[in-house]
Amino acid sequence: MNAFTFMSLLPRRFERLKTVLNSRMGDLTILVEDVEKPHNLSAILRSCDAVGILEAHSVSQGDKTNTFNSTAQGSQKWVKFIQHKSIENAVKKLKGRGFRLYGTNLDVSSIDYRECDFTKPTAFVLGAEKWGLSSTATKLMDESIFIPMRGMVQSLNVSVAGATLLFEALRQRESAGITPKNGEGVEGELYKQTIFEWAYPEIASWYQNKGRKYPELNDTGEIIGDIPRTIKRI
Repeated sequence: MNAFTFMSLLPRRFERLKTVLNSRMGDLTILVEDVEKPHNLSAILRSCDAVGILEAHSVSQGDKTNTFNSTAQGSQKWVKFIQHKSIENAVKKLKGRGFRLYGTNLDVSSIDYRECDFTKPTAFVLGAEKWGLSSTATKLMDESIFIPMRGMVQSLNVSVAGATLLFEALRQRESAGITPKNGEGVEGELYKQTIFEWAYPEIASWYQNKGRKYPELNDTGEIIGDIPRTIKRI
């Protein structure tokens, strides 16, 4: 990367970033399988940001890269979107972090989503717009859930279903008084990494490419200490 210049954040901007990050939940997420329409992906990320999700996950066929459109309203900058090579790989990683996986499925064994407890580490898993979850994904779920319908159509658009589930989880957590307010929803080192990436995305990218640890920030969002010559303050 060529040399570039940057300005330190205004303190009020840094405070805004911290306020948002302080309410993020690292133990609530969503995993989509073969959801490839930019509009749907964008709407899902926008809901994740609105609810306070730290990261979302995706599995796509082949080597397809997920893209977003204006529906996201820039949410992809604030919700980390992690792509996995396979549903098995994604499920293994999430379960390894203690998540309970709830897959949406119109099956006789599925239960009403309102009967579930989403106050513990929760991952909602939604399938492709037309086909729903694959049989492989369905078998890997901890619980199969559905959203009751009163009309002729028996399913919601995937982004609407995602929003419905996420806001129910938020409602339950607010009722239980366990929604984070002071950053307790994000582990300490991850909090530092995230706030740096939000505050200085271009500089963060430089450090990532070099395999170097981010510098510290002070209480007002200024970078502490010396920075490489290729990064100039103005």
